[in-house]
Amino acid sequence: MKRNSDLVTFGGNPVTLKGKLVKEGYPAKNIMALTNDLKLFSLSKYQGKVRIISSVPSVDTDVCAQQTRKFNLEASKMEDVQIITISCDLPFALKRFCAAEGIDNLITVSDHKDKDFGIKYGLLIEELGVLARAVIVIDKEDTVRYVEVVKEAGEQPDYDKALEVAQKLL
Repeated sequence: MKRNSDLVTFGGNPVTLKGKLVKEGYPAKNIMALTNDLKLFSLSKYQGKVRIISSVPSVDTDVCAQQTRKFNLEASKMEDVQIITISCDLPFALKRFCAAEGIDNLITVSDHKDKDFGIKYGLLIEELGVLARAVIVIDKEDTVRYVEVVKEAGEQPDYDKALEVAQKLL
């Protein structure tokens, strides 16, 4: 566990991120989470594809909903890139959100049960039990090529930069 008040704030207040923060150039760690249908999701299933992981605190907030809609739109244009949105929302909430918003070009998964992703990637906000807002791009060889941890959880990530990195990896 580490406290890094220079790294992330939530509502302007510093928060503690659990785990070791993922870094560019390092191997991607496999994670286990739950799909919207309560099935086990493994990141390794998409090995050999470029992947964008969009980490959000909760799809039930405006900023997270916007982030998920934006990546869903971009996923429709990038068939060789697998985009995965992950949060600690319950699978039922993710399923409801996807149905209501027409999210069908990316995968949404829940890290609520074991917080496997949050801890392995260093993005679990200890005080709130939710994930920090971040975007991670992983290449076809399972190396992390881009990491953006958004300093203030209520702000948007740099979509263009993440998408540019993913496009260059194709």
